[in-house]
Amino acid sequence: MPKGSVTSRVSVGEPRVRRGYFECRYGQLHVHNAIPPGGGFEEGTALLCLHAPGQTGRVFQKFLPLLGRDRSVYAPDVPGSGESDGPATRPSPGDAAAALGDFLESMRFRQIDVLGYQGGSLLAAELAIVRPQQVRRVVLVGVPAMSEGERLRHIGQPVLVARAKDDCWDSTARAREFLPRARALDLPQYGTGLFDAAPDAIAQPLREFLGS
Repeated sequence: MPKGSVTSRVSVGEPRVRRGYFECRYGQLHVHNAIPPGGGFEEGTALLCLHAPGQTGRVFQKFLPLLGRDRSVYAPDVPGSGESDGPATRPSPGDAAAALGDFLESMRFRQIDVLGYQGGSLLAAELAIVRPQQVRRVVLVGVPAMSEGERLRHIGQPVLVARAKDDCWDSTARAREFLPRARALDLPQYGTGLFDAAPDAIAQPLREFLGS
């Protein structure tokens, strides 16, 4: 369970949005999360949301309550970002994925879905590759230019690749070439800051893709 959890917003019929700290190999991991109001066994598969470098889990602040209506949603400050401890040097996607794996183990998730936003997409992909039995579905929202694009071919789970009209518009199209079976979602009417400016636009397609 999180240490020092703080309830930031509670409304009747709405998810409980909280923050807490969990242990990982680098120290403490700061996590924003939303929990369905009813809780219990009717929840869908939990969702882990991963932000880009230079951001924090707060980028999903408006998105958490939307997806949190029917499943638990977790948005950590990835190791070395925000209020999360990190290694002495900037962690690689593999290093960060290992630390997030500590969090998944502590929560005892049998299965979880992962979402990566921009640079967080690389981390989401890495988690899916190294934890194929635990990660059920993968959502990549804006994939930055990458030299190791072939790595994406190793994702065996169902994938949704979404793009808005931002700096990752073209690179996301190239990333899809490595994921020919992925479902595509284009949102050209939205630009930078999709999860802050138009969280509803991405929430419903994601809910349909993730199912239960």
